[in-house]
Amino acid sequence: MNRKHLILLAFAVLPLIAVPALATPGSGASATTIARGLAVEKLVTRGNEAYDVVVQELTIAPGGQTGWHTHPGNAVAVVKSGTLTIYDAKDRTCTGKPYTAGAVYIDPGYGFVHIGRNESSTAPLELVVAYVDVPVGSGVRIDAPDPGNCAF
Repeated sequence: MNRKHLILLAFAVLPLIAVPALATPGSGASATTIARGLAVEKLVTRGNEAYDVVVQELTIAPGGQTGWHTHPGNAVAVVKSGTLTIYDAKDRTCTGKPYTAGAVYIDPGYGFVHIGRNESSTAPLELVVAYVDVPVGSGVRIDAPDPGNCAF
C-alpha cells in the first residue's frame, strides 16, 4: 500500500474512532414511548409566529365518535389500538378512511371538517394526538355542524 492510500485510509477510519469520544451519556433522565407510528404525510404551518403544541391521549368507546369538527392547526394522531375511521365533510359519498393500530393519521386542520369514529362494537380505540400550530392559548378543536353527507 503506498503513502497516498494510507492517508486516505486514515481519513476514512478517523471519524469512526473520533465520533464515539464526542458522545456524552445521559444522567437522571428517562423517557417512555406512549405511541409510535409511521407518518407518510407532511405538515404545513401558518408561518413563523409562535404556536402551542398540545399532546393528548384519547380513548373512543366502541361505537363512539368525535363529532364533526376541525382544528386550528395540524394534528398528528398515532393509533395505539383499534381502528380510527375518518370521514370528510366534503365527501358526498361518505367513504371512511380507516387507520389501524400503528398507523399515523395527519389531520391538515385549517378548516378540514371531519369526524373520527370507532366503528368496532367491542374494542375501544386508543390514540395519542399531537396538535401542532395551535394559536397560543387556543383550544385544539373547533366544533362544526353536521354536513349531512353521512347517514349516521
